[in-house]
Amino acid sequence: MTSQKWTLAWHDEFDGPAIDRTRWHVEDRYTGESNAEMEIYTDRPENIRLQNGILVIEARQETYAGFHYTSGRLTTKGLCSWTYGRFEARIKIPLGQGLWPAFWLLGDNISHRGWPACGEIDIMENIGRTPAAARGTIHGPGYSGDDGIWSDYILAEGRFADDFHIFAIEWEPGQIRWYVDGNLFSTRRPQDVGGEWVFEHPFFIILNLAVGGYWPGYPDETTVFPQRLFVDYVRVFQR
Repeated sequence: MTSQKWTLAWHDEFDGPAIDRTRWHVEDRYTGESNAEMEIYTDRPENIRLQNGILVIEARQETYAGFHYTSGRLTTKGLCSWTYGRFEARIKIPLGQGLWPAFWLLGDNISHRGWPACGEIDIMENIGRTPAAARGTIHGPGYSGDDGIWSDYILAEGRFADDFHIFAIEWEPGQIRWYVDGNLFSTRRPQDVGGEWVFEHPFFIILNLAVGGYWPGYPDETTVFPQRLFVDYVRVFQR
């Protein structure tokens, strides 16, 4: 009989001297222009590095490859993907209008199914104008983009940028549950989506810090650069 407890299946504590390229693909010269974002992602240590046991993703205001902002994005695409599990990360997000940090999953059949048919599970997204809100969303056929199905977790006091928090989902057949610091705040099932439920196949992990876009809006005179997303660890558990 299989134990019903969660068992650690994959993790990165970011304790090594450099990003583990057997676990992560670091995007280089990749942009989020499809979301009207302003950054270009690079593989430079200025934008993505390990520092004192922490993954640092840094958004900078600078001219590079024709863009005026740079940042970092890494994924497990082509290296590791999972069907179901508990996915969690301990993260401290940046602060500022126009910033868009995210910890999320994409269906690994995206190359032939496309988006949103592949499915997307956003474990944590935040935008600068709502510093006390962390959003969990699913996207699929008929419920994508502005029509994604979402819930917000609102801090009782303070801002997410003030400290580290643990963001997680528990994904099982026919159900996805969202947590912040162990607090369950959303549950989604096939009957909730009003379209095809596309969450019964392997997904890979993405961590990134975008600058600008349709949803967050754009940096303004209040936005200070550089800004950093700090990740203490990422862990995947399975039954």
